[in-house]
Amino acid sequence: MQISTDCWRAAKEGDEQDKAAWLEAKRAEEQAESEAWSQQYRMPPLEGTERAVAWGVRCRHQVLAAAYTALVLEGETSETEWGEIEEAARAITRAGWWIDQRSSEPDDLTELLQAATEADRPTENPHF
Repeated sequence: MQISTDCWRAAKEGDEQDKAAWLEAKRAEEQAESEAWSQQYRMPPLEGTERAVAWGVRCRHQVLAAAYTALVLEGETSETEWGEIEEAARAITRAGWWIDQRSSEPDDLTELLQAATEADRPTENPHF
């Protein structure tokens, strides 16, 4: 049995709408988890456009969660050493930095945090 082009197109559009709705719900769920995690671990708000901040919050959560698993749970990093890494991560408040690091290897996090520039960290006076 062959379906008409119109029926195929309607079914395909329905699938795309379902997929879009699923993706939107999944993203909202990830956003809520990331924001709750940020509060739990006292992560400061990120700076950037509204869209970049939302994405940056998710990226920061994913980067730090992956690093904690790799470095502490599966690696040799102590909780004390992790606390220092977490403090360094708190200092990076530019959403774009976290977005840029989203595909980084957990082992590289310490080096990446050290390499972050002053533009990635808040200053007392943003006009200087």
